[in-house]
Amino acid sequence: MKVMTQAEAGERAAALRALLERYNHEYYVLDTPSVSDAEYDALFRELVQIEERFPKLLSPDSPTQRVGATPSPAFKPYVHAVPMLSLGNAFGEEELRAWQQRTAKLLGEECAYVAELKIDGLAISLRYEDGLLASGGTRGDGSIGEEVTPNLRTVRSIPLRLRGAAPALLEVRGEIYMRRSDFDGMNERRIAAGDAAFANPRNASAGAVRQLDPRATAARPLRFFAYGIGACEPGIEAKTQWELLRALEAFGLPVNREARRFDDFAQLIDFCESWGSKRDQLDFGIDGVVVKVDSLAQQRRLGFVGRDPRWAIAFKYPPEEAQTQLQAIEVNVGRTGSLNPYAVLAPVNVGGVTVTTATLHNEDFIRAKDIRAGDAVIVRRAGEVIPELVRPVLELRKGKRLPQYRLPQRCPACGSEVYRAEGETMSYCTNASCPAQRKERLRHFASRGAMDIEGLGDRFCEALVDSGLVSDVGDVYSLKTSDILSLPRTAEKSAANLLGAVEASKNRPFWRVLYSLGMRFVGAQNAQLLATAFPSIDDLRKASVADLQSTEQIGPKIAQSIVHFFEQPQNVTVVEKLRSAGVRMMETPSAKAHSKKGPLSGKTFVLTGTLPALSREEASALIAAAGGKISGSVSKKTDYVVAGESAGSKLAKAEQLNVKVLNEAELRALLAAPAGGP
Repeated sequence: MKVMTQAEAGERAAALRALLERYNHEYYVLDTPSVSDAEYDALFRELVQIEERFPKLLSPDSPTQRVGATPSPAFKPYVHAVPMLSLGNAFGEEELRAWQQRTAKLLGEECAYVAELKIDGLAISLRYEDGLLASGGTRGDGSIGEEVTPNLRTVRSIPLRLRGAAPALLEVRGEIYMRRSDFDGMNERRIAAGDAAFANPRNASAGAVRQLDPRATAARPLRFFAYGIGACEPGIEAKTQWELLRALEAFGLPVNREARRFDDFAQLIDFCESWGSKRDQLDFGIDGVVVKVDSLAQQRRLGFVGRDPRWAIAFKYPPEEAQTQLQAIEVNVGRTGSLNPYAVLAPVNVGGVTVTTATLHNEDFIRAKDIRAGDAVIVRRAGEVIPELVRPVLELRKGKRLPQYRLPQRCPACGSEVYRAEGETMSYCTNASCPAQRKERLRHFASRGAMDIEGLGDRFCEALVDSGLVSDVGDVYSLKTSDILSLPRTAEKSAANLLGAVEASKNRPFWRVLYSLGMRFVGAQNAQLLATAFPSIDDLRKASVADLQSTEQIGPKIAQSIVHFFEQPQNVTVVEKLRSAGVRMMETPSAKAHSKKGPLSGKTFVLTGTLPALSREEASALIAAAGGKISGSVSKKTDYVVAGESAGSKLAKAEQLNVKVLNEAELRALLAAPAGGP
């Protein structure tokens, strides 16, 4: 890292924090990572180095002080009795030995180690009471995850009842994953049925666990490995990690059988490095090896530092790379009209997977790396995410006259002009009726979390737009059975099911309707805030930029986007089509009654200051998921003000009006209360 002044370091740290939080949200909440694990780790390590060098720059909301990301508001909060922490990383033998030396120095004595393959799946926690599976949740931010018990009950390798004399309370930690062979077979069946194939086993597993319908989870071939415990009352008679794994096996829990115990650290290093070269022989994905101090007593003595246990570390493998030829650079058009370049590659095997395309991000990325069609290129996969073109092999370009790439000035889907705003990296098609945009908008409109129209997948979206039956999302509600039967490979039962799902979608909460409209910068969380502040589509349509900015978390960029959306006649037409079809366009008494199911139902919260672990967006999402409302200002109608460090005038106003003030711990306690508790 180059030498920086504290001011330069502060600017870089702020940029890194924002970037890492975005990547955290994409990975843990949206299941749509845009960067590789290796890139994320490099940015994270850079931030750690800055904060270690300039301790005054360390802030409570830094990603280095947290574990994961906020749980999705689509599920009830799941509170871990003992936090699920993350692991520090070691890249290579030198860093692994440095960790071992620090550990030995802190202990003042020798120790044994256990090495376990690091499964590339979704971390979960299972709570057993008197041997019976009582509940289960995702890791979330380490303290609060997503309660997904019905879905986890469908995973056949998770026992519903433990064997033998189980403790009265036992939290089991482990990983949900999918075998490669099962994943391939599932994709073959999906393709044969006309559905889109899943991108990779990790995302397919995470998406399955977060299904709102457990039947959808049950349809995917999920498996489970246990690797540790959280709360345990009374304790298990195990003095070492190795004995703990054997105890978990005795309870009937599956444990990865490739785990090994080592007294000799050199042999442990050989074990870690050997799996790096033979991991493609496994029927499941791994991205490293987890190394733990074997003695549980020594683990307790070592304790934790920040977000990581001192007694464990993840030995991470380098990204998987291969060389191939870049045959062409193509462009697809997103639902907002963005032009997204991607690489068409000569097929190449990277880590056991055949790769034919890779992301190229944007025109600036292509220019900066001087990537040209016809180049020999290096392609990387890491952590089972979207392949990325790393760089061209410039030494192999000699003698070739390959033109520099330029993004099309006309939309490849409709031929309209392309526009790029000053200061932005993306270019956009200016035609709101562009067929490519219509397909992507329709996919988004029907997606889970938006209108959730089951059966309206990629194949149907493309067919409906291509056939002219749907020109915008409002046309979905005008479809008839004969329209759907006119599409290829469509049976009467499929048509009936789709029309039933379309009809059911009319009763989605108002905020989901706002989210489904695809307004730029308006994600699910902002849609919830807007629905609270502007309880009807007409209220929102009439709102000025100033009105919108008075809402908590709605800044000028979002406000301008919303106003611009309603200035477009074609968007107003869509809204009126939805209204005429009977889609819910306002908060209704029934919608409010539905929100009262959470522990914070009917309560209004105002957030101020910086909380120790939660960002304002994360706290807002948790409150909304529990039925509470977020307000931007304190009044007599405010039930709670959640105050953190550097709280300002809102805290003073709360004290003046005798509004109850909570810290983060007290907010978490309310979130964990039963419905109707506060």
